[in-house]
Parts: sequence; structure tokens; C-alpha cells
Amino acid sequence: MKTTIFEKIENSKSVDFGDILSKSFELYKKVFQEGLMHTLVSLIVVIPFILVIYIPLLPMYIDMIQYGGDPYYYGNEPFFLESPVMMIGYLLLIFALSILMQVVTMSIYGHFFLALKRADLGTNEDIGGYFDLLKNHFGTILMLTLATLGIALLAALLCYLPILYVMVPLQLILPIFVFNQDLTTGDVIKAAFKLGNKYWGILFGLIIVGGILASLGMLACYIGLVLTAFFTYIVIYYFYKDSIGFDEPTEDISV
Repeated sequence: MKTTIFEKIENSKSVDFGDILSKSFELYKKVFQEGLMHTLVSLIVVIPFILVIYIPLLPMYIDMIQYGGDPYYYGNEPFFLESPVMMIGYLLLIFALSILMQVVTMSIYGHFFLALKRADLGTNEDIGGYFDLLKNHFGTILMLTLATLGIALLAALLCYLPILYVMVPLQLILPIFVFNQDLTTGDVIKAAFKLGNKYWGILFGLIIVGGILASLGMLACYIGLVLTAFFTYIVIYYFYKDSIGFDEPTEDISV
């Protein structure tokens, strides 16, 4: 009988902080080109969303530069400030585009997790394209995005301190979904919090250290971020693998 993910979490073994970081550096060198491509693809996807949001604000920014930030001289107010209805519509547009942008980037980095597994295990597994997860699981990814946003907003409303707690399990939502695509949205979130709670301290440390290392690209005038930003995903991948792991492939025996 197939072991459920909750049983895997219950029976999961302890992980080694140093070992995960060491293996992450080795895999980083192996998947550098793929990681770079995933980062560039995500940037190419995100830029149009940002342009749609900020182009209406461009005249106001020009006035700010021209008049030294004095609002008294602004003459080019954005169109959506003309009425409350247009303002609400613009805010709703920003919200919708932000959600859609997050859904697309989740698909891209979900594909990266599959690429990490293939490179780590040395298999020839067909992992599809960057947007296959989006095409096959759009509804699930959308619900996970909305759930993640809702949990983060609720934590922020509780004086921000709970964000330190929820940021850990929220990092596990994507790999749990990618490697267990038969799970429902609710089960993915429950599994993420169950696993995150069990190893909160270790995972928090890995996220912080991994985030610092992933930010080293800022030393190269921020452009270098495309070379390091994906390191955190490698750290999360190894945490998932070393804690609950993957199902052993069944061997097809012909008779």
C-alpha cells in the first residue's frame, strides 16, 4: 500500500544542516545553466506585468523628477485618480495581475524543482516544459497562490511577528505540490505546515542562510542576482529530499 505524505512526515528522519548546504553547493554547480535559464524566463514573464502596472504612473514620476518631488507642481496625474471607481478598478487590476504573475512564476520554479530532482538522481525523466504545470494544474496553483497570500496577510495583520512562523511552512508548499501532484490544495497546505512545524528551527536556519547566499549577486550591482537567486530552491529541494524523500520507482518485470 502506498504511504501517504502525512505518514512520510510522521516517519521522517532528522536532517543535517551542514550536509544540506554542502550538497546544495555541489548541485548548484551542476544545474547552474538550468537555474540561470529558469531565472531569466521568470524575469521575461514578470517584466510585462510590471510594465502594465507602472506605465500609468510614469507621467507622475516624470513630474516628481522635474519638480524635485514637490506635489504642488504635479500636472500629470494618473488617469485612475480621476474618480474613486477608476481607482478601485486600478487596484483590482494590480491585484489580479499580481496573482497571475505569481501563478506563472510558481509554474516556472515548480519545473525547476523537477529539473533539480532529475540532475540530482541522474535520471532521464521527462519533466516537460516551463509552463506544463501551469497548463495541467492551473486551478491548483491558483488556489495555492491565493492560500499563500491569505496566510501571509493574516500573519501580517497579527502584528507581523507570526510571519516568522508561517514563512517556514510556506516555503514547502511548492515542492510538496510538485512532487505530489495528486494532492488536493488543502492537503498540500496541511502537509507543508506539518513538515514545517516538525523541523521549524532547522528549516528557518536553512532559509536564512540560503537567502543570504542567494542574495550575493547584489554585490555585482544587482545584475548578478540572476546567477544566485535560485540557490534557495536547491536548499529547499534537499530539505524535502532528506526529510521525507521520494517514492521508490516500481520495477516493471515482464513474464
